[in-house]
Amino acid sequence: MLRWWIYALQLAELLVSSLVHVLYGLYIFSTAVAGDLSQALTDRFFKPNANIEVKSEDPSGTNVDDLPPIVLVHGIFGFGKGKLGGFSYFAGAEKKDERVLVPDLGSLTGIYDRARELFYYLKGGQVDYGEEHSKAYGHSQFGRTYEQGNYPQWDEDHPIHFVGHSAGAQVVRVLQQMLADKKFKGYEDTSENWVLSITSLSGAFNGTTRTYFDGMQPDDGKTMKPLSLLQLCRIGVIIYDWLDIPWLKDYYNFGFDHFNMSRKKLGAWGLVECLLGNAGPFATGDWILTDLTIQGSMGMNSHLHTFPNTFYFSYATKRTTKILGVTVPSGILGIHPLLFIRVLQMSQWRNPPDVPPPYKGYRDEDWQENDGALNTISMTHPRLPIEHPSRLVVNDSDCLPLQPGIWYYKIVEADHILFIVNRERAGVQFDLIYDSIFERCRKHVFRKTPQTLPNQAP
Repeated sequence: MLRWWIYALQLAELLVSSLVHVLYGLYIFSTAVAGDLSQALTDRFFKPNANIEVKSEDPSGTNVDDLPPIVLVHGIFGFGKGKLGGFSYFAGAEKKDERVLVPDLGSLTGIYDRARELFYYLKGGQVDYGEEHSKAYGHSQFGRTYEQGNYPQWDEDHPIHFVGHSAGAQVVRVLQQMLADKKFKGYEDTSENWVLSITSLSGAFNGTTRTYFDGMQPDDGKTMKPLSLLQLCRIGVIIYDWLDIPWLKDYYNFGFDHFNMSRKKLGAWGLVECLLGNAGPFATGDWILTDLTIQGSMGMNSHLHTFPNTFYFSYATKRTTKILGVTVPSGILGIHPLLFIRVLQMSQWRNPPDVPPPYKGYRDEDWQENDGALNTISMTHPRLPIEHPSRLVVNDSDCLPLQPGIWYYKIVEADHILFIVNRERAGVQFDLIYDSIFERCRKHVFRKTPQTLPNQAP
């Protein structure tokens, strides 16, 4: 009888979680559509008078285009500039600096694939996922083509600042390792020094126990439970890509075009094969959730380095506190409804007794502080399977001048989506976080001489 009660509670939790996620997705989509319609009507009926733009000379003589760009890299289910109309994943933070790029990468594709896409977004050309990788995971070797790169001069003399949210931070680390290993055909001069700095905002460095609550099997971190939130997600994504409605995919795309799951190529039987788990990214494991398990992250981290000439900074978020030694959510009103159930579940995480610990020295209590999507221990700095150099920061001024090759990290009281999508929700914290990030990139991170900012005397 007790077992049936447990099954009933698990089913109820699945239904509630599914409903909350669907409603939130519809909210984002409808908000984007409403914003675009409003803008279109404004442009149609209230066209401003043509103004003559007068460009003033910059007294410093510095061109904005000479500044290293700051590239904002979105996380899971995210989107870049050009998707969802005028809606901003980073809630408009890109407007805080004159030289910011916001690429649109696959929202559910694996971290490896997203790193390849990011390179060609910047340099230009057709995305090459690599022959060996493409054959291993059953997708096309080549993807979309960028006729003009967004920063084609990118090299060691023109490095870039990267800011990654959630899985976006790990994407940048993989990209930097690819640059160091010269993994891009036709670009034999790449190096890790093409990356000037990496800033992580709730970055997924060491995996998350949420993947197991969502449906990944904790014993291998690769397969999915038969009845779970991720299974429902898998079915929805497969049908979405199979229908291949052009205007809808132009508006939002999960990023699996190189798997050729369109009805025009697969037909009805191909859809059945994908749904049964015999084909597609979910069958081969080439999607982002396998990379976000503790096992998947450890496997990836074993090949990634922290480089001596790059500056690293991380903001780790949490929405939990300890009461009498027990980890619990830190207030209801401060946690987004999308995340509250997971904050509670993750704060009570226990590794299943029939599953070996994922690494030597593992303790459940280390993984209980969380922000509803990631465990706080996972966000501070790369630490599994080998811990990288790090330093806790309380006040930003305490770590100046910054030293390269060290992960400076700061603990912030926030849930996982406080600093994206909805600027008003974060309030003044939003400005404090992003202002500090952009100021650090422009004033405290440089290899040779401090850069001269526009409208600032040399």
